[in-house]
Amino acid sequence: MENNLLKSKQHFEVLDGLRGLAALSIVVFHLYEFMVPDYTKSPIGHGYLAVDFFFCLSGFVIGYAYDERAPQLGLRTFFRNRLIRLHPMVIWGSVIGLLGFILDPYIGAASVAEAGVGKIVLAFVCSLLMLPFPWFPGRGSGLFPYNTPAWSLLMEYIINIVYGLVLLRVAKRWLLVLLGLSAIWIAAVARYRGWIITGWDAPTFADGFARVSFSFLAGLTVYRFNLIIRNRLNFLLLGGLLIGIFMSPHHTNDWITEMILVMFAFPLLLSLGAGAAAHGWIRSFCTFTGRLSYPLYMTHIWAVWIFGNYLNAKKPGQVEMYLAATAVFVGSVLLAYLVLRFYDEPVRNWLTKGNKNIKEKRLPVESLAASKS
Repeated sequence: MENNLLKSKQHFEVLDGLRGLAALSIVVFHLYEFMVPDYTKSPIGHGYLAVDFFFCLSGFVIGYAYDERAPQLGLRTFFRNRLIRLHPMVIWGSVIGLLGFILDPYIGAASVAEAGVGKIVLAFVCSLLMLPFPWFPGRGSGLFPYNTPAWSLLMEYIINIVYGLVLLRVAKRWLLVLLGLSAIWIAAVARYRGWIITGWDAPTFADGFARVSFSFLAGLTVYRFNLIIRNRLNFLLLGGLLIGIFMSPHHTNDWITEMILVMFAFPLLLSLGAGAAAHGWIRSFCTFTGRLSYPLYMTHIWAVWIFGNYLNAKKPGQVEMYLAATAVFVGSVLLAYLVLRFYDEPVRNWLTKGNKNIKEKRLPVESLAASKS
């Protein structure tokens, strides 16, 4: 019965493509954090909103993938499925983040000496177990110093648990109530902070719960109320709109703009993307970048840290700086593909081999988020 259900499931290639574009945009955003630290001058000053888009996609996909079949699978299998989907890259991100920290050719030795062996080992163990460790020097009180994006994976783990224990059984009317309460919560956080690039570090840790709560519930609402807008819009148009949001000018204390984008623009893009179709090379592009997005998200930040230290140590000219940034971007994409091809997919296939209840059909948009976003 489950296999028939999986075979009947539609695959949303356009959502895959949007997820891929968002992941690529995140790499660019993080590079510009070092090249142009002032977000009001950055050409991708709202790139950190990609994490909210990812949470929204995640709510839609989790509902689509599990609302009907979770009762058949049971909570144990559901949680195991999610762990298999997400945790191999958590481990990889921890390992490569540790190596990048230790082997950084610009400040590696000094950083190791400052941190000490005890903190280095403890932070690594916590990273493997998805436990925050914000007491690490030189990483801005980040919850996960070796792989900053993992803060949003922690939020994803938590909201998945909430989904399995609570949201799976919540009636539609109560889902709307929860959505309304979460909207008030995230608006209050945004007004207090002046923006929502929060949740990634120790001082703003609690803000991450507001971000994941609203956007995940918004995506789940789109699915459960079938708010899919059937259309013939080209993926390139939808992708352009998404990138346009990330590239929209950033202003000090522009929390109202961000709330409009998160509360209305992203759910609308989700509805349009779920109702659109891709064909030919565009479909291939969407499928490929969708597969690549999670490894890219979990692979790039160590190289971005080294790039930032390079800028501080060498003070290169503008041409050299952009050449180095391009090299990091291209290298991150290539590494993400290698990790996808030879680690992530083989490990997940091995973990699911021989267990039909665990094996999942590949689904679009299985939760990403960006570091410091």
